[in-house]
Amino acid sequence: MPRGHKSKLRAREKRRKACTEIQGLEDAQATAAAAGESPSSFCPPFEDRPQNVPASGTPSIPQAAQGTSSATAAVSCTDSGEGANGQKEESSKSSKGTEGSQTDPLNKQVVLLVQFLLQKYQKKEPITKADMLKFVIKRSKCHFNEILKRASEHMELAFGVDLKEVDPTRHCYALVSKLDLAFDSTVNEEEIMLKTGLLMIVLGVVFMKGNCAPEEAVWEVLNMMGVYAERKHFIYGDPKKVITEDLVQLEYLQYRQVPDSDPPRYEFLWGPRAHAETSKMRVLEFLAKVHDTVPSAFPSCYEEAVRDEEERAQARASARAAIASVRSGAMASNFPEAK
Repeated sequence: MPRGHKSKLRAREKRRKACTEIQGLEDAQATAAAAGESPSSFCPPFEDRPQNVPASGTPSIPQAAQGTSSATAAVSCTDSGEGANGQKEESSKSSKGTEGSQTDPLNKQVVLLVQFLLQKYQKKEPITKADMLKFVIKRSKCHFNEILKRASEHMELAFGVDLKEVDPTRHCYALVSKLDLAFDSTVNEEEIMLKTGLLMIVLGVVFMKGNCAPEEAVWEVLNMMGVYAERKHFIYGDPKKVITEDLVQLEYLQYRQVPDSDPPRYEFLWGPRAHAETSKMRVLEFLAKVHDTVPSAFPSCYEEAVRDEEERAQARASARAAIASVRSGAMASNFPEAK
């Protein structure tokens, strides 16, 4: 079997598993609703569980976790050859996987771990393997690695954060945003986290379309993940406002009218903050992970991303040299050589 075909099959299987896990979450929420319980009642007994619907309008953690499988399927179609037939096949497999989602005992553990990780991220509390085993994965300790792997993929694809082990000895982890938010400390981390997954997808579409994507191309991909311009979304709220106003005002995206277009058409580009806080290589790595492959599997984009990394490295080196020169001059003026 050709290597490329095997890669597509692996990616499809990965998306199918994600879909069944999300179906398991939806089943759990339906059961809770029938019993008069809120979805948050499925959270393990933490010291202070977050409100199911905060006053700011932030979606509940169980709802937010649902975005992962649809995001996976959508980005997979950004530059793949699967097209509509692939989507139909995915839909068929997803419906067949519903029964499996109800019987796989790991699904609920994955969902609970996503909730746990999000709460830790929002509270800026340390994440340890001991706590995950104590509060979430009590009865499935032998499956810890698999549950952690699935939950990590959900966090990355839905919220744009990576789970990294920062202390192998004590098994401590940290959630790291794909955006370097140190660029501007005025940005609300929790608010932008809920939009980062959506932002990464839009940035990916723009990159794949030659660094300038027609608005209709962006919505074509977002529609595949269940995000529509005129329909409120459980994670993003008003998606059109998010990508054409909020992320534009924050300078992550540029949204402009196509010159001489009649009727008016619009297009997206990366904004200055996106160039500062992420990179083409990071976005390509995100897309590659969705496709279950490596960045070099997209040759033209990979070459451009490598050039971008080299240019960034040269710019950083030049900046350091300039700073060193200024410091050297200041020291010389303060301590002139004795004549």
